[in-house]
Amino acid sequence: MNSFQLADFEINPISERDGWRLCDFICANADHIKRYFPKTVAANLNPTLSNIFVLEKVSDFISGKEYLFTLKEPEKRKIIGLVYLKELKRAAQEAEIAYCISYDHNNKGFATKAVKTISEWGFNEQHLQRLRIIAHKSNLGSIKVAENCGYLWKETLLKEHTPPNEQPLDMELYVLQNER
Repeated sequence: MNSFQLADFEINPISERDGWRLCDFICANADHIKRYFPKTVAANLNPTLSNIFVLEKVSDFISGKEYLFTLKEPEKRKIIGLVYLKELKRAAQEAEIAYCISYDHNNKGFATKAVKTISEWGFNEQHLQRLRIIAHKSNLGSIKVAENCGYLWKETLLKEHTPPNEQPLDMELYVLQNER
């Protein structure tokens, strides 16, 4: 499996050893990410749930159903973010990228570097031709990441996402085409 060593952090495929670290990341950042990652938060509220979640995501990674990468600090190996390559449509050669970063690593460029890296991996290793990012118009950080990575606004998706205890939200679709 591919790992990517960047200057400030590393990107690794989810691993069986990530259960405790993932639980720590989710519990520390739940309020920050639960609106857009409610299923991930719900599946990682304690170490037992996290270990089950990790085993499922490792299986998904191996089978090619979905790819979950962790962003880790190189020294302490603490998880500081996640990047999913999901909703793969192999026949159409497209997928969605979703990402979250810890509240204390916001606005430092980590999410942009990670999304660029996984976008390139999706094009080069998974032979995808089109990647999507779906973000709410109020999530300016996510929109900035999409735009910094070359994704272009395509359209508003009506009632695309329903956060916990909220009405469905219209979401903005950003698209990146493989130029190769």
